[in-house]
Amino acid sequence: MIGEFGVKFKSIFVLLNLTLLLFLGILIMLPLFIMDSSFIGPFWQSNWPFILILVLLLLGFNTFYFMNRKLFLLLEKEDWPALVRYLEDVVIQRGRYSSRLVRLLANSYLVLADSAAVMSLENKTAIAKPALVDAYALVFGTARILGKDISGAVRFFAVRKDKVKGEDKEWVRWYHAFALLLDHQFEKAGGEFSLLARVSQDGIITGLSSYFLNGTIAKALPEKERELREISAQGRERVLKALPGVKGWEQEAARMSSEIHAAVLSKYMEETGRWLYYNE
Repeated sequence: MIGEFGVKFKSIFVLLNLTLLLFLGILIMLPLFIMDSSFIGPFWQSNWPFILILVLLLLGFNTFYFMNRKLFLLLEKEDWPALVRYLEDVVIQRGRYSSRLVRLLANSYLVLADSAAVMSLENKTAIAKPALVDAYALVFGTARILGKDISGAVRFFAVRKDKVKGEDKEWVRWYHAFALLLDHQFEKAGGEFSLLARVSQDGIITGLSSYFLNGTIAKALPEKERELREISAQGRERVLKALPGVKGWEQEAARMSSEIHAAVLSKYMEETGRWLYYNE
């Protein structure tokens, strides 16, 4: 979770400083102890680029840390209201719409369950840096679901399900299907979940898709119940092959829990795990 970032960064800051100082000390002091005085000058002369690089790294890293010290302190304390106020000043008031700060502000809003603020940030970001809305589509789209703007979530994910690249692509498509389900568009949701149950390489996505196909959607579409349950069974078998034991599913679910957008899915992940492994 994002609060762990501050604690980890502080530890990394101390460790990296000690490491850089150690290497710098070795390069500077070692020749004084193991070399003849006539070789000290040539040694430093030949190794001065490494010494300069270490000094620059040390200065650059410490400058970065102290320039952002307040941010890291608030993260370490997990003082979300104060963190939001600080980030709103930096991002919205000063116009620093950097990728890192926008994501952190959106996540902080979600920690405080302030979906309206996330959507407001989305609108501002769409004007300042529209590419970031697509980059963090999972966060912005999930806020619509949490804020009960289901039709808005359907439109949001529909626009982006074929635009988003990388590892988020399947999740954007899955959330589109989930939003369709919440909007009672069962046939469209069934089509999306069926595709994911068949082809997704992500065990969580395949499992969740198969679970909804077997339950809510199969019941809502009795004329397609047999077909949907067959696809669901195929998806379930794929998950059981990839994650043979329930511990594998729980580990994947725990990994997902670190993603703020997955907060909306915790109940469904538990239900899906029981259906996958204990529903003979």
